[in-house]
Amino acid sequence: MSVRTRFAPSPTGRLHLGNVRAAAFNWLFSKSSGGVFILRIEDTDIERNVDEGEGSILEDLRWLGLDWDEGPDVDGPHGPYRQSGRSELYASKVDRLMESGGAYPCFCTEEEGQEDPRLEEVTHQYSGACRGLDPDERNARLSAEEPHVIRFLVPQNHPEVTIQDEVFGSISFPINDIDDFVICRTDGRVTYNFGVVVDDIDMEITHVIRGVGHLSNTPKQVLLFDALGAIRPVFAHLPTVLGPDGRKLSKREGATSIQEMKAQGYPADAVLNYVSLLGWSHPEEKEILSKEELAASMSLDRVGRSDCQLDPDKFRWVSQQHLAQHSLQELVGHVRPFIDRDRFPDTGDNLSAVIDTLRTRLSTYNDINDHLGLLFPEDKVRAELLRKEVGVDPEVNRTLIAVREKLQTLERWEEKEIGTAIREAGTSAGVKGAELFHPVRRVLIGSEKGPDLGKILVGLGMGEGITRIDQAIGE
Repeated sequence: MSVRTRFAPSPTGRLHLGNVRAAAFNWLFSKSSGGVFILRIEDTDIERNVDEGEGSILEDLRWLGLDWDEGPDVDGPHGPYRQSGRSELYASKVDRLMESGGAYPCFCTEEEGQEDPRLEEVTHQYSGACRGLDPDERNARLSAEEPHVIRFLVPQNHPEVTIQDEVFGSISFPINDIDDFVICRTDGRVTYNFGVVVDDIDMEITHVIRGVGHLSNTPKQVLLFDALGAIRPVFAHLPTVLGPDGRKLSKREGATSIQEMKAQGYPADAVLNYVSLLGWSHPEEKEILSKEELAASMSLDRVGRSDCQLDPDKFRWVSQQHLAQHSLQELVGHVRPFIDRDRFPDTGDNLSAVIDTLRTRLSTYNDINDHLGLLFPEDKVRAELLRKEVGVDPEVNRTLIAVREKLQTLERWEEKEIGTAIREAGTSAGVKGAELFHPVRRVLIGSEKGPDLGKILVGLGMGEGITRIDQAIGE
């Protein structure tokens, strides 16, 4: 049977790095195995669902390039792919368990279902009061439509429930720690554990890859798989993702959403690359990987067990490396929408040259606004005064005049030719190295340090470059 994985988010808010990592691992593992990736929306928690919650999830996944083979907007043989549309299937499975004796109605109130708190040893939340109810009494109360829930009858034929996890190995849970849990509420809605198992069986999921926070649900789920006569899927629980402050990521704790990362100018491939490295390592220890490279190398045996912590500096470094791999044309297309036109209304006639000059300084597309001031200062009056201050020195003035004269003879305003012209001007003026480059750079961008002079002048354009030199020498 081919690999079938799923990502099953609830539409309760935007995706963040923690839950996107689960989506990424499922997508990458399915692609590495030539399998199928399914998107399922678990929307039965009506009280917590938010408007546009599902739409935002689909938008975030598409932006990351995590397309699905079956899902709410992609027809497949196992739909519908929203839990809210699967009630009839759930009801039929509840009835099946009831008929087989694997589940029973419980008429206890919430208080009646609890253990007596005065007892010294409390091992169950549920007292078991309705487990052995006389069949005649049970049927009479059902006929009277007395409110009730449906509980799963936890089998007692083994002392433990054992699962084999691809990350954490063999794990056993004492059966005495698992009470007869509710699978269907009074209003007819099934609980999470029951719904997810029925869905996984129906959708033929072969691998359940999710955060380790779900590990506590797993013993109940495997009991349901067994009771429904289904083969257990392969389980792989990913280590917990902690924020930079060491706390667990969650929507409620304000974890940065994918939408915010997109707005901050992180490339989608960099986000996918970074989340895939949280708890997993490439067999060759590579850290900068394309989506295709990740899919080709993803395997569960390289997932670690230790919690992993977000490192904003590492994240920016990964993003910077991805930007460095962009072609100039691609980078310009991504950066252009992020330019703050209120601060930088005029960035010259050749934006490609401007961005090429500054690209090594960018870790995100939005970083362009932190560096455009290098070429286009917001305080133009102050910048012109600084240029004049530089040109006061007679030796510097002589050097600048020589540079201007050489630049004015150029037929091609390109980086290589500009560099050659500046060095020839230095020879004629009797200066080289810092004595040549520092004053020219200070005149152009107000600093002795910065990009190569050829790149700066190409970015500024011939007209603006010559004008700034003229301002320094007072002409």
